[in-house]
Amino acid sequence: MRPTIFATAAAFAATLALAAPAGASPLTPPASTYGEAEVERIPPQIVPYPNALRAGTIVVATEERALYFIIDGDEAIRYVAGVGRPGFDWRGSHRISRKAEWPDWRPPAAMLKRRPDLPVHMEGGPDNPLGARALYLGNTLYRIHGSNEPESLGSAVSSGCIRLHNDDIVDLYDRVRVGATVIVE
Repeated sequence: MRPTIFATAAAFAATLALAAPAGASPLTPPASTYGEAEVERIPPQIVPYPNALRAGTIVVATEERALYFIIDGDEAIRYVAGVGRPGFDWRGSHRISRKAEWPDWRPPAAMLKRRPDLPVHMEGGPDNPLGARALYLGNTLYRIHGSNEPESLGSAVSSGCIRLHNDDIVDLYDRVRVGATVIVE
């Protein structure tokens, strides 16, 4: 699939605004407002994505390290994602069960066993590994969330969660609804 190329950032932002539901933010500025280190960011792109999925569905293409938010039967918004590293990758379908802004983080017991140096609880904020927003996947331990490590995006490095740039998770958070289907393939 070839992404749509826009002549200017303003043209891209205007196109994203058209694809956004009422009240959702259009593309946020390329310079992060969430305090991450300066890392070259690949902004979301509207791309051709022929599909028979309902608008609002999320597809995580783990091999591509990409997350697609379905706009309609022909297009999606593509975000660069970090996915589960070998041994922590997974496939399946869940629904968004909850959304949270600047969520607290409580590492699962298995993670604390692997990494006893981690805190048992961390308040939400710019230093929190869940970043600016989190979308919880059913009753699993997995989430789609922001990241305070933007250099990890486009890689297979997580313990199973799907990571996005903080600006991107804020954009996706504004677009997606609780109950939306998430397909990880």
